[in-house]
Amino acid sequence: MLILKITFALILLAMLTVTIFAQSQCNIFAIPPEVTSHPWFTATLADAYCGFITFYCWVYYKESSVLARIAWFVLIMLLGNIAMSIYVLKQLLSLKSGDTVRDLLLRSNA
Repeated sequence: MLILKITFALILLAMLTVTIFAQSQCNIFAIPPEVTSHPWFTATLADAYCGFITFYCWVYYKESSVLARIAWFVLIMLLGNIAMSIYVLKQLLSLKSGDTVRDLLLRSNA
């Protein structure tokens, strides 16, 4: 599981780094219309959000609390891979010694 912890910690670090860098360069709401109206911008955004929803299906399965399901949905839709990497790290850090990938992927009561 160490390799997964390292991988998702690096994803979180990378996403925070590029997000902070991008925000320091310009406001997200200042994206030029030439960019936002480009077909590849739309395709990339649709691809990202389909990925977020796909990942959220696992979160929905794992979480039994309605409040947790709603909170994670909002976080994933707003923060994307930042929230997703935090969720996986949270799951990894909650594993007990001897737990397997099965324990990571399935609900605790499954």
